[in-house]
Formats: sequence, structure tokens, C-alpha cells
Amino acid sequence: MPRKVEIDVLQVVGARPTDTNLFHEPGGRRENQTCYYNDFSSPSFQAPNQFPRPPAAGLRDARAAPGRRAAAGGWPRIFRRPAAGGPPIQSNTRPMSNPSATSTRMSAPELRATTSLAAIFALRMLGLFMIMPVFSVYAKTIPGGENVVLVGIALGAYGVTQSLLYIFYGWASDKFGRKPVIAAGLLIFALGSFVAAFAHDITWIIVGRVIQGMGAVSSAVLAFIADLTSEHNRTKAMAMVGGSIGMSFAVAIVGAPIVFHWVGMSGLFAIVGALSVAAIGVVLWVVPDAPRPVHVPAPFAEVLHNVELLRLNFGVLVLHATQTALFLVVPRLLVDGGLPVASHWQVYLPVMGLAFVMMVPAIIVAEKQGRMKPVLLGGIAAILIGQLLLGVATHTILIVAAILFVYFLGFNILEASQPSLVSKLAPGSRKGAATGVYNTTQSIGLALGGVVGGVLLKHGGPDTVFFACSALVAVWLIIAAGMKQPPRKA
Repeated sequence: MPRKVEIDVLQVVGARPTDTNLFHEPGGRRENQTCYYNDFSSPSFQAPNQFPRPPAAGLRDARAAPGRRAAAGGWPRIFRRPAAGGPPIQSNTRPMSNPSATSTRMSAPELRATTSLAAIFALRMLGLFMIMPVFSVYAKTIPGGENVVLVGIALGAYGVTQSLLYIFYGWASDKFGRKPVIAAGLLIFALGSFVAAFAHDITWIIVGRVIQGMGAVSSAVLAFIADLTSEHNRTKAMAMVGGSIGMSFAVAIVGAPIVFHWVGMSGLFAIVGALSVAAIGVVLWVVPDAPRPVHVPAPFAEVLHNVELLRLNFGVLVLHATQTALFLVVPRLLVDGGLPVASHWQVYLPVMGLAFVMMVPAIIVAEKQGRMKPVLLGGIAAILIGQLLLGVATHTILIVAAILFVYFLGFNILEASQPSLVSKLAPGSRKGAATGVYNTTQSIGLALGGVVGGVLLKHGGPDTVFFACSALVAVWLIIAAGMKQPPRKA
């Protein structure tokens, strides 16, 4: 065994006894001495006044090359020798030459808060997305469902009340606290789900969807995540939320036809309502508490005058309006092509899976190589091509599936890239306001797509819906072409 020596750090650096608390007073007895040690598992450490000591060779190496690790032991830990012979006080802090060594890692409370709140966010989006692939077909079987305008209103009603109350929920959570407001919103969302579950005609389903939209807790959830995460981890947290939304969309599109086949539309709404009730328990007992927020007036005027943000707001409105209108028509095309609703997943699963795989390298190129603008324009062009082809092509199952791949490739690229662009382009003190406006316009798009899409389908047929969507996307492409190249990710 190499000989061990004890090092009094304060004696080596020539500090007086009270230097440890930043006061310099001459004389006096040092009550607590700071020592380095290399092995906390040393048997000698079990005795209160016996301290493991680093090998002399390791000490010489440390003196010869300050800041470098000793060959045998990594960074030495630090403890304090107590005055009365009590147990040492351990510190696992690395030397201050690298103070940020662990600063980029999310803490356990941050991770728990983010995952639980992201799950709640995804649940609400699941309730929105899950009826899209099946509702227009199901509506034919209930009173009033033959009126496609009412079907469109049922799809879009959720977005109407959500857009009206989105900012209110953010304000209320600032004033009354995040948890009670989120819990109340989830309870309202569950109530709307159960109303729709027990509805026997299109009117009561619309009522249920309106109530669902009144539980617009998205703004409060995002604010809660900001409260519970440090600034340098906030981007990661928002990325997790974005990932949960993408996952909920994929699960809804693929899983909804299967669940609908098993339990019907009433059972589907009831499942969403039950999950909402369970989410209330997660908010109250799983998500950590946060300090009471201080309400700061959101500078919406400045955000609304930012041309680059206006482009993104218009884009998300068009994106979700055309998506809602598309799902008014596509499920009917698949049924007319001979594919029952319960088998629609056989189209959606490979289409969504392949589109996701193709989307990943596009996002990497956009972020890492600073090519966000061409990738974004390519995504818009893919949606435009998809809508045009749906309007002119023969609607066989294989052709519709191939066109949907083109559409969802563009949709996934835009759904993944636009929220991050909002964060990049908004000034540092305006990110919250920018996100609020962005999500509000998204909800307006959902509402417009359902209502206007239903009117167009009733009076002009499926091709009219696709051509109208194509015209809207073409306008978006022209507007987006003037955007500035966003800053490259470091």
C-alpha cells in the first residue's frame, strides 16, 4: 500500500482560519479543516477520526499538473473534519475548474415534472386527434350525421372554445396557481368527453366537443413546465412536449380505427374522459409544486408586429385547417374504396411510420446545417402536392395511401420545425407571448378547417375541399418564401 498523507488545504494556500466563510480574522483555532480524500470506501473511514488519505504519488501529480485527474482515482472528493470528532461532511462537487460539468443534465424533479406534464399535454391532443380518422364515417350512423356541415362543426368546435380560452387559462394560472387551474381544465375536458360519449345525435356530440375545448389547459401546462425547469433545460423540456404531441398524433391516427372497432365512438370518448380524470391525480400528486408565479403582462402587440412570427402563425393556421378538412374526406374515400374503418390502420401505420423515418434526416439537416428555410419550404410544397393529387387522382386504396405519405411527410416536418422556429425568432423576453399567439392561431385553424371544410364538402364535394386546401397552402408557400434564414443551431 502506498503511504497516505493528510493535506490541510487551508494551510497549503496560506488562508487564515476564517477564510472558509470569506472573513479574514487573525488568530483563533480552526474548527473545521478541509481535506481531500480519494476513497470513501476505505475501511479507515469507518472510524470517526480516521481519514483516508490520497497516495503521495497522486499528490505529487496533482501539484505538478493542477486541474488534471490523478491516474488512479479521478477527481478527489472533499470533506470537512468536524470540530468534535463527528462524522465528516461530504461534498461530491468537482473542482471549480469545470463548474458546468453537470449543468446540462436535467435533474430528477425536472425530468419528473416534464414527463408528467408532457403526458397531460399529449392526452388532450389525443382527445382531439382520435376522432379525426373515424368520425366522418361514424357520423353517417347517427341522427343529423348526414349533414356534413354539422360533422365539420363537430370536428372544429373543439378549436373554437380552445382558441377563445387559451389566453384566459394562462392568466388564471398566473393568478390562482398552476395546479388548481390545470386540474379544473382537465375536469371540464373529462365532462365534455362523457357528454360526447353518451350523445345519440350530432347535436349533443357538438355540445360535448365545445365543452372539451373549454378545458384549454395547454397554456397553463406550458407555463408550469417553465416554472419547474431551469432556463438552460427549458428547450429540452419543450422538445419533450413536442415529441409527446407527435407521438399522440401517431397513436391516434393508427389506433383510433382499432379502438373504434372494439368499443365504438361512445367507448372512445369515454376512454379519453377516464384518462383525463386520471391525469388530475397526476397533476395533484405527481407533479412537483412550483413557486407561485408572478404575473407579467404579455407584450402581445410587439409579437403581433413581428413579420417572421406572423408568417409562422399564418402557417400553423393553414396547416391545421387543411388537416381537419382532409380528415373530413379521406376516411370516406377509404371506405368507398372497400376498406372498412376497422382496417384503416393498415393504411395509416405504414404511411405514418415511413413519413416519420423520412422526416428525421430532414430535421437534422435543417438544424445542424442551417438549412431550415429550404426544408420548411419543402414541407409546405409536399403538403401542396399531396392536396393537389388528392383532388385529381383516382381514389383507389393504394393511390390514396401513396399520396397520404407525401402529405404526412410534409406535415411531420412542419409540425416538428415550426414550434422551434417560434422559440428561435421570438425575442428572449417575448417567447411566452409568441407561443401563446402561435397556439391560439393553431386552434383557430382547427375550427376553420372543420366548419369551412364541411360547407365545401356539402356544396362542392371532395375535390372542392382538396382544391380549396391547395389554394390556401399555395398562398402559405408564397408568404413563407420571403422568410429570413433562421440562425443555425450551435
